[in-house]
Amino acid sequence: MTRGYDAVPDRERDRLLRYLEAVVAARPAPVHTTVAFNAVYFGYDLGGDGYGGSPLRLDDFPVITFGERAPVLPVGAMVCVATGSDPLYAEIVYREGAHPEVGALGDVPAWVSGAPAGAEGPGKPGNGAAPRRRELLVPDLHAFGPALSLSPAQLHRLRTRRRWINGDGHVVVDVCYPSPEAARRNDLTAYVDHLLTTAREQLLSPFVPVSLAELVGGTHDDDLRAGLLGLLDTVRGALNSSDMLRTWGHYAVTRTSLADGWGDTGPLGGDDLRSLAAAVEHAATPPRRRYGLTSPVTVYTAVGPRLRGFPGATELLRGVGYATAVCRANVALADVVQRDSDQGLFENGSRITLDDAFEGGGVWRSHHPGDAETPGDPLAPVGRGWTSTTCAPSEPEPEPVDLPLSDDASLGPSELLRTDANEIVWRSPLRLAHLIDGWFPLHPDVARELRRSQGRRAGPRLELDHPGGALDGIEAVQVVTAELGDDTGRLTSVTWPRDFFPGLMLELRWPRGGMLIRVATTRLEEPVQVGDRVIGHCFDSRVLTREDAPGSDRHGDTAAGLGPRQLVMRTVRRCGLLTLDGHALLDRSVLPSAVYGRLPARSQAAALESAVAELLAERLLEPALGSRDAWGQPHFPACDGEPTIPLIGYRPARRRVIRPWGGAEPGGGGLLGVQFVPGHLRRLRPGCSPSEVQRVAFREHCRRLGKADGWELPDGYTFVTEHTRGH
Repeated sequence: MTRGYDAVPDRERDRLLRYLEAVVAARPAPVHTTVAFNAVYFGYDLGGDGYGGSPLRLDDFPVITFGERAPVLPVGAMVCVATGSDPLYAEIVYREGAHPEVGALGDVPAWVSGAPAGAEGPGKPGNGAAPRRRELLVPDLHAFGPALSLSPAQLHRLRTRRRWINGDGHVVVDVCYPSPEAARRNDLTAYVDHLLTTAREQLLSPFVPVSLAELVGGTHDDDLRAGLLGLLDTVRGALNSSDMLRTWGHYAVTRTSLADGWGDTGPLGGDDLRSLAAAVEHAATPPRRRYGLTSPVTVYTAVGPRLRGFPGATELLRGVGYATAVCRANVALADVVQRDSDQGLFENGSRITLDDAFEGGGVWRSHHPGDAETPGDPLAPVGRGWTSTTCAPSEPEPEPVDLPLSDDASLGPSELLRTDANEIVWRSPLRLAHLIDGWFPLHPDVARELRRSQGRRAGPRLELDHPGGALDGIEAVQVVTAELGDDTGRLTSVTWPRDFFPGLMLELRWPRGGMLIRVATTRLEEPVQVGDRVIGHCFDSRVLTREDAPGSDRHGDTAAGLGPRQLVMRTVRRCGLLTLDGHALLDRSVLPSAVYGRLPARSQAAALESAVAELLAERLLEPALGSRDAWGQPHFPACDGEPTIPLIGYRPARRRVIRPWGGAEPGGGGLLGVQFVPGHLRRLRPGCSPSEVQRVAFREHCRRLGKADGWELPDGYTFVTEHTRGH
């Protein structure tokens, strides 16, 4: 599961999904992907104790104070809310912007919708290196079970005093971000950063069912980050695959609860949801005039504050009920837009789109006349409110271009291994063009001899040997076509197996005078993971970097449709200076023009820069210094006497693949029925205590996880040492 949803076997997916569906049904608030991760990783009890039955160290939780500055607290963070008496332990289950300019009934100034953190006004993004943003956090005050929850009377007293939580039981804080790039990170990346820094002790705790350090085989930050991102992708994929759940962004709710909401005749029920949808649809519709033309009208509506205007809604918007109501309202608006409009354009001439998914619980944009605007995905928040207050581009935004590989001819050369009286043996990596068009070049010596004996066209057989991989009969033995020119030749009509990829090293043998060509791959001693791909066979790092980039697969090779992060990664890998080990480095200043073929619009350049910051923070890219010569060519390492320039680099980090704990190895060579069980805690029966041997074993286990002084076993638990079971 640390390798992402696609790497998980169906049986394990089903087990995970059944548990997550039960968690979403049991929790009173919509379940964010990070909260679902917490439930699996830290152990959420469905019987009513929540995390109360898990031996988490509450002292590790960050402390937050109502109305004051706070560190970044993403959804999923477990916190201690400071009060005047008893501490209030909670899990942050929902988060939104709480900009002071948003009106009490949800009216939003245009510049606020989509504005970056720290923005000071229309067209004023602010210059702070550590921007601040006011945010509303919804804590689940009962996530740790009855034993760690305050009584209703105590909570009512805290809400009434409004000193530590507000009257609704929420926490409003001014969040100070360490950088503008940090403020632009998505929810999952922000939570990974939180777990690796503020909550690191909690993440690597030996009290959890299986520590992340055990899952990835170490405590290095790069391994932990990659493992976390993989686990979060697995959890998100499971939530999105459920027929019982609906998702709004990263929040999951049951379809049953949505249906109950539509059928409810009380406050915030079906009637109020229909009223909200009608209000947003007609918000920008101008009044009928007998004479003259009407000017364009744009209205921005924040869902959260707007819900407070419905009679009887106050009680329902307290506690986690607010998160439920906001998600339900957004899903209702999205359904209406998708059902009753053409890409957001309604019959009354208004175009309705989601403009900001974070501020005020979601800001919806109503514009009339809507047919004058370029259509797009109405549910993709693009922040038109903010961009409307900045200088608009003078020409249409360019599309990314597909630049040819400058070193295409030098990539993956054919290498003659042996030639004698019996056979010719050579080696060459598989290229992307070979996969797309189903062909492979012949060595010139082989092509020359085949042409002499068979003419310019022959039909040899191709035998594939792929140890550890799956081949069907059509792929294992193929009748192909040999097209033989004067100096070159190639095999066509080749059906490459599905798990073949650009850079896979092939060894080919042709017995002289025969019509059989054998192709074999060579298995690695240990599988490695390069990016998202697990590789079990020898490969060419340079070809892999260039041709296994985003937008490139056996179905085509194009940058069309890629997002900013994928465009950045594709451009660095395809256009950067390439080292022998597959390390690609690109002059950072030329990235925008390399992506689009010319200088793009300011919004596109800003999106690329934001993507670069995210990729650097996640260590998927790394910074470097190079130099530029008098002809403008970059060099790495930097040359003496040349001005230095910043580079961004892609390094195909190879991580050893940890063998599965149950079943066979990724290549099929493991022993079926043998399962590795890592060290873990087990609850004891009342009155029992662990032996001294197990106490010592647990302290040693803690040291392996990175805690030098070890930890003591929590009361009521013993430690089970790692072992294997099965045949």
